[in-house]
Amino acid sequence: METAKQAINYVAESIQGATSGASKETNKQIAKNDEAPVSTRLSATKDAIGDKFDESAHNNKAEAHKELAKN
Repeated sequence: METAKQAINYVAESIQGATSGASKETNKQIAKNDEAPVSTRLSATKDAIGDKFDESAHNNKAEAHKELAKN
């Protein structure tokens, strides 16, 4: 039962990591857009940094759940 729970948690964290990664990439593109207002670009930069942090956290949690599911 615990293995199944860890496997489900692994999938959930992997999906959240991928979602954060996609958001990060979108925000990076907005931040690079010379036609966007400066305030929008700065906000996108801040959001991309937060998304990168979230992506890493979710991916690390996913790896931990993956390892626990193996045992």
